[in-house]
Amino acid sequence: MSTLMPVLFIGHGSPMNALDKNPFTEKLNQLGKSLPKPQAVLSVSAHWETEGTKVLYHPDPPTIHDFYGFPKALFDVQYPARGPLGIAHETQRLLPKSELYDKWGLDHGTWSVLTHLYPHADIPVYQVSLDVTKTPEQHIEMGRLLRPLREQGVLIVGSGNIVHNLRLLQWREPTAKLPWAEEFDAKIKTALENRDEKVLTDYEDLGESATLSVPTIEHYLPLLYAYGASTDSDTLSYPYEGFSMGALSMRSVMWGR
Repeated sequence: MSTLMPVLFIGHGSPMNALDKNPFTEKLNQLGKSLPKPQAVLSVSAHWETEGTKVLYHPDPPTIHDFYGFPKALFDVQYPARGPLGIAHETQRLLPKSELYDKWGLDHGTWSVLTHLYPHADIPVYQVSLDVTKTPEQHIEMGRLLRPLREQGVLIVGSGNIVHNLRLLQWREPTAKLPWAEEFDAKIKTALENRDEKVLTDYEDLGESATLSVPTIEHYLPLLYAYGASTDSDTLSYPYEGFSMGALSMRSVMWGR
């Protein structure tokens, strides 16, 4: 394929974004229309953690509603994309000791984003899991191993949040910004721009802002996959920047030529 696909990291926020029309979801819709049409989407989602790396291998991956306490309309959402079995095989070959796996589907970190990027579900979609035994450095290396897929028309999408602290959400202030969240988000933005892997992997050294922003690592790790799949010659941009309820950074990042 002549077009090298870009790489995305999407701050996905609340599952309700799947249903909501707001500046974030409108930007996703615009982004999907502006991107080259991919042969497939590979999602690395915060919501699929495993021991060892697994590659989703399913011809019709089910829509997983991996949450509770939300309106019935959200549980009714289906994202009936096909699974690209051939590309999944190729992905499994690129990732040492990974295995094909058919007991999963598309979790909300994937479909809540794709319902806006590709609302017709007409692009094949699959996922790669987050191996909980790997270090941040190893997660970046996994992203590097995925780079060749860009040449085959695969859009690699990391789906998580740079700042993700549900306990400190300001429920009554949807547009709130908290100083520690802004501080950490800005420092990671600078690290991305400088391709400073030490800051990206040793983020805990950033102090209290890091402790509050990343109380658990799963929403941060998809950023490392997307970064790893990018190169020095990619142009870095931010399709969306902002915060939701103070403690969720909705920053989205794109690397492309």
